[in-house]
Amino acid sequence: MSWETVIGLEIHVQLKTRTKMFCRCAAGFGAGENTQTCAVCLGFPGALPVLNRRAIEWTIKLGLALDCEIAERAVFARKNYFYPDLPKGYQISQYDLPSCINGKVILPTANGDRVIGIVRAHLEEDAAKTVHVGGRTGRIGGADASLVDYNRGGTPLVEIVTAPDIRSADEGKRFLQLLRQTIVELGISDAEMEKGTLRVDANVSVRPEGSDELRTRTEIKNMNSFNFVARGIDAEVERQIGVWESGGEVEQQTYDFDAATAILTARRSKEEADDYRYFPEPDLVPVEPPRELVETLRAEIPEAPAARIRRIEPSLDLDRATVLVTSGLDGLWTATVEAGADALASYNVGANNLLGAGVDPAVVSPAEFGKLVEARERIPRAAFDEAISKLGEPGFSADPYVAQEAVSDTDQLDPIVDGVLAANPDQVEAYRGGKEGLLGFFVGQVMKETRGKADPRVVNQLVREKLDS
Repeated sequence: MSWETVIGLEIHVQLKTRTKMFCRCAAGFGAGENTQTCAVCLGFPGALPVLNRRAIEWTIKLGLALDCEIAERAVFARKNYFYPDLPKGYQISQYDLPSCINGKVILPTANGDRVIGIVRAHLEEDAAKTVHVGGRTGRIGGADASLVDYNRGGTPLVEIVTAPDIRSADEGKRFLQLLRQTIVELGISDAEMEKGTLRVDANVSVRPEGSDELRTRTEIKNMNSFNFVARGIDAEVERQIGVWESGGEVEQQTYDFDAATAILTARRSKEEADDYRYFPEPDLVPVEPPRELVETLRAEIPEAPAARIRRIEPSLDLDRATVLVTSGLDGLWTATVEAGADALASYNVGANNLLGAGVDPAVVSPAEFGKLVEARERIPRAAFDEAISKLGEPGFSADPYVAQEAVSDTDQLDPIVDGVLAANPDQVEAYRGGKEGLLGFFVGQVMKETRGKADPRVVNQLVREKLDS
């Protein structure tokens, strides 16, 4: 039997507001444990919440970018559950009347555009951070003790819930990359998984191909990279297919995925909405954003990543176009190509060299970048690498670097190549015995002797000729 994968994602985005959702405590990553707390976010009796206006505006802005309907009236509720990271015994969250509903994200694929539905994007407060110590994994299973840092508790958090429209782990990964880029470009969050400002849970089920049923789903949590999300989904899909094909029934549970071992561990039965006993938060008024505010925020929304990918595609393939957009390189690439630079060469230098050097594409001059793209094969590698690393500096000029020429005169290179070969007789013998991968070793030694000033293409050809003679 052939099986179809059905995936829905729950994405939590921590907003980078200056203060928390319902109090004036500073919000942010990196402060000492339990130093950013007050009576409100610690849930002291009698302490009342006050809405963070900026968080509400940014949630609406995100909803508009996801093509959502913006509710004329949104209501906060109390989501009741007991856990050490929730000092009040409940979380304040939007429930049946969220700020943003019925949206969509266009996902370009090799087989055309896919529409991924957005069920809702709602605003809530984040829980505190539980740190499991001892044991081998850093997870609750096998830990010696658990500590709680309440700094994160009360930070504004937007939860984005997709429809079960994603059909593969790769599709899920691509969707998350586009969504993250959208969030970063809106300026509302750093959306960094390693810091916990972007967190993803995947709801996964499988069904016979051609069926439209929704079978029992499981939830995978605690994945801290897009690659791990994809691997976790693949592992769970394989597990569920095995269960169904062996005559078993998939149980609705929550799983942890350990990327180091590729092991899924069941943690608890999956809760439903009734388990949380939602009721309207009595201490907060409904959110009723003026239409003028919504339209002002709508005018600030940048072009969607999918549209930019499709615009780039006539010049590059889908994968390269996606890399440009999801890395934030597409603006620099577009300006450089429009100025006359080669499209593929500009991509290669940007994706392989500029990003590798950690240079922010937004601060790079397209004109100076284009000079380096055009001269990349003529100038010494050391000069090229140095120029790339300095591209983001104010007032940078590529001219001094472009003026340098790589040594390509074989009369100058001949004795250097001969010296390298003479100094490495064992490697020469191994190469001639069939280990042709050693060619790179010899080229590297010549480049080292010339301090990177030799033309690597000429060196490669010259070394190969001498070794094969």
